[in-house]
Amino acid sequence: MSLKRSYVDKAVREELSTPAAVAEDVLEKKIEDIATILSATGNGKSRLYDEVMAMVERGLFRIALKRSHYIKSAAATYLGINRNTFQKKMVKLGLGRDSG
Repeated sequence: MSLKRSYVDKAVREELSTPAAVAEDVLEKKIEDIATILSATGNGKSRLYDEVMAMVERGLFRIALKRSHYIKSAAATYLGINRNTFQKKMVKLGLGRDSG
């Protein structure tokens, strides 16, 4: 094995061992399952991207609300977005006060 190849292999292993890389791998596998389910019911133009992104956003918003004890400004800060943006997206995603 060449020196260059062993260096690349080591870099790849290190990258895959970070918490973010592991989380991304888990998420990708779950999204693959979701895409399979949604594409099986589709006929016509695909809305797969929009549907999956809305699911992810709703999940993130629910998590942020729970972790902030349903204080919207704290939930927005947790997600790193503006409070007004958070409120607008909540309405768009159909999330009410009792979501959770």
